[in-house]
Amino acid sequence: MFTSRDPWIERRVDQLEVPFNAYGIDPYGIDKTHLVRLFTALEWMRRRYFPVRVRGLPFVPQQGRAMLVGNHSGGVAIDATMVIGSAFFDLDTPRLAQGMADKFLGRLPGIARLSSRIGQFAGIPAHAERLLEDDRLLMVFPEGARGTAKLASEADSLVRFGTGFMRLALKTRAPIIPFGFVGGGEAFPTMFNLYAFGRLLGVPYVPVTRYLLPLPKPTTFDLTYGDAMFFEGNGQEDDEVIQDYVEQVKAKIADLIAQGRSRRKPRPLLRSGSPSQRGRR
Repeated sequence: MFTSRDPWIERRVDQLEVPFNAYGIDPYGIDKTHLVRLFTALEWMRRRYFPVRVRGLPFVPQQGRAMLVGNHSGGVAIDATMVIGSAFFDLDTPRLAQGMADKFLGRLPGIARLSSRIGQFAGIPAHAERLLEDDRLLMVFPEGARGTAKLASEADSLVRFGTGFMRLALKTRAPIIPFGFVGGGEAFPTMFNLYAFGRLLGVPYVPVTRYLLPLPKPTTFDLTYGDAMFFEGNGQEDDEVIQDYVEQVKAKIADLIAQGRSRRKPRPLLRSGSPSQRGRR
């Protein structure tokens, strides 16, 4: 299903501001062939399984460094996958949103290599700083694994934010584009997490859903971007100053989540108008 080559997706991959060499590899090891496969799978998922209603696209810059900063929506990090798809499919000029994956992924056989091939690297500050200095689009979830561990009843709440993203934004002079993601808790309705079992498997936890299996169900997501946020400083500010900046971003994301929640009313799903079909030739 996902091995056939789609000329439309291939053209959009070619439009990415990624300096591929003659072999289709960029300096970070991102592989053009792997990207085509990734977005072929995502395009199918967005049409058939996980439609995404997107608001605020004009706030996402078409080029240059920026940080997409938002919330995890519970269960697993499916929200990150949908944000990557949004940056690629929904913008007039596609962009590759590159995230900082949890370090445990690097310990899973084959996962670290695959992640790097599609531009998703281990959460090391030096990696993130280098990407921004190269004017890439960085995707950050300040809640970390705490956010993906939310139960279904907590999916649209926010847990504690780390502060590293703010120091990084200040140091690299990168604008923060906040976003609110809604629907992850419905796609993955977690009742409780098995932490001890997760440690045996080398992961933070194993979620248990209402139907027991750790598999998502079809859901329509709401993704809302907000206008860019800029802060004064160089990243060396006192913790109190940084924390105040972080709380401002957190409050904005909470507002964007509320906006997404307000639009979630039962209504027929129009398949023909899926965002991934826009601009297809």
